[in-house]
Amino acid sequence: MKTWIVVPTYNETENLPKLVDALFALPIDDLTLLVVDDNSPDGTGQLAETLGKQHDGRVRCLHRPGKMGLGTAYIEGFQFALQKGAEAICQMDADFSHPPEKVVELLETLKGCDLAIGSRYVAGGQLDETWPFWRKALSGWGNFYSRVILGLHLCDVTGGFRMWRRTTLAGMPLERVQATGYIFQVEMLYIATRLGFTAKEIPIYFAERRLGKSKMSFRIQLEAALRVWELPGRYRDLKIVH
Repeated sequence: MKTWIVVPTYNETENLPKLVDALFALPIDDLTLLVVDDNSPDGTGQLAETLGKQHDGRVRCLHRPGKMGLGTAYIEGFQFALQKGAEAICQMDADFSHPPEKVVELLETLKGCDLAIGSRYVAGGQLDETWPFWRKALSGWGNFYSRVILGLHLCDVTGGFRMWRRTTLAGMPLERVQATGYIFQVEMLYIATRLGFTAKEIPIYFAERRLGKSKMSFRIQLEAALRVWELPGRYRDLKIVH
């Protein structure tokens, strides 16, 4: 299966070469990594181009003019991968919060559903054991909050480690997705659910980033809390087609 992995980046020169090595060591025959870089001042975009030459074009890079948000990065990445004929499209972070070895299991799981999700909250999943209680509680509350408001029955609706079928993304109105921050994850899952696409979760260990700085901010958290309430109204016209 022609598999593409979409990874948004901003200042990830420390992590990107290690991620490339980890992904291309996996037993996946037709694998392409698409980096979507927001003009990182540390040269992440240029590094991605160099890595592409070293790996026979299996690393591609979309260069954006500046920080335009996680959501728009993924949408551009998804659309590019679809144009290039990707059959399975994975989304993940560059910082090793998402375990690269689980990509294989996500791809296998995708054979029986429309969307495979790496879950922190399904049985067997776990948040970084070094996180303080308040941080684990905040993460859990944000996930619970979104699930209840939107009536979602999956365990992890805010996580960003997912594998999509081509037909799933192609059947979604990506041009209508407005979220720029981490609420993007909830919005995408809500749309998929409204359209009747099926999802399965596999447990993952969500680790603290190894290198570099987190992109999370209070503004992003506030956007997520407020925008959840807008989604039912914005997508009330969507009906199950699958």
